[in-house]
Amino acid sequence: MSEAGASRLTAVLRGDDERVTPLELFFDLVFVLAITQCTALMAHEHSWAGIAKGLLVLGILWWAWVGYAWLTSTVDPEEGTVRLVIFGATAALLVTALCVPTAFGESAGIFAGAYAILRYAQVWLLLLAARDDPGLRHSSLGLAVSTTIGCGLIGAAALANGWFQGSLWALALLLDMGGPLLIDTEGWRLVPHHFAERHGLIVLIALGESVVAIGAGAGRHVDAGVVGAAVVGIVVVSALWWLYFDVVALVAARRLVNAAAGGERNRIARDSFSYLHLPMVAGIVLVALGIKGTLADTGAELHDTAAVALLGGAALYLLAHVAFRWRNVHRFSWQRLIAAALCGALVPAALAVPALVALGMLAAVLAVVVAYEFVRFAELRARLRAQLH
Repeated sequence: MSEAGASRLTAVLRGDDERVTPLELFFDLVFVLAITQCTALMAHEHSWAGIAKGLLVLGILWWAWVGYAWLTSTVDPEEGTVRLVIFGATAALLVTALCVPTAFGESAGIFAGAYAILRYAQVWLLLLAARDDPGLRHSSLGLAVSTTIGCGLIGAAALANGWFQGSLWALALLLDMGGPLLIDTEGWRLVPHHFAERHGLIVLIALGESVVAIGAGAGRHVDAGVVGAAVVGIVVVSALWWLYFDVVALVAARRLVNAAAGGERNRIARDSFSYLHLPMVAGIVLVALGIKGTLADTGAELHDTAAVALLGGAALYLLAHVAFRWRNVHRFSWQRLIAAALCGALVPAALAVPALVALGMLAAVLAVVVAYEFVRFAELRARLRAQLH
């Protein structure tokens, strides 16, 4: 390759630009389809195996999305070469999303190939950006190793079936997500406000999937039961939004900004955002699955998988918040822990009452938590919002 050609293959470090660019939002919109497909996979099978498959696919795709959140907080996504590669990665993400419903069957090979393209595009761009940055280059090479292991296992799973195939997927997710625990964190770069906002937007996208589930569950026939379930469903989704965006997101962003640049900030970003946002998103997706089951027949009792998804998903979301708060400010959220335990305890009752009543029970639990924290953290909320202004 000529020197002039090589000079065009560059990736420019982002600098201090805190805005989330339209290109990043475009990439995230394709990720919406991936989330929707995971919910569809779980809803189609109506089994514990289906839920396990959906969560495995969600975890694998989440880790790919996380890679691009780090990438675009490191390099300028609007630079020519990076923009073109991200467009290509977006196409690969779209193909993987289309394969989700049959990722454990006839589309397993296509999924594995598209996923590998998606992951290696990120590694390549990081290595381009790291030409003059030894620390970033060292971290990127470590990422390349964990990416190779994860993609290799997904490829091997395409040749397997049954429990062995699922085990390969689980191992791929475990080893791929475990890689950053072994990679030196000092070399990574990120823009804290941008990084926190990007994760907040993906939570918003996941909540949007819950709204889509309301429409999908209702179908074409709208009666009093569907209207009631839609209203109560929006109460649930609004409460989930409130629990994240009212105070939690502000505190987390401030903690990331105030952390010392380098290892400390990178570890917080890894733990609080890359790791702990996965159970939040997974919890929202499970709640969406439960809402979809509720809308299918509001007067009937929920199927056991739908009831566990509805209340267990909310419990998972709340527990992730408990861990999130502890990791950021080393304070325990007893009210959210109690609410999570209550959600779990209500599962047997949800199996014995009409679906609409079960949804109403969840809405009541979440509403009580929101009301308590609205009063309890009024001063903190006012102070944080004043600082933002």
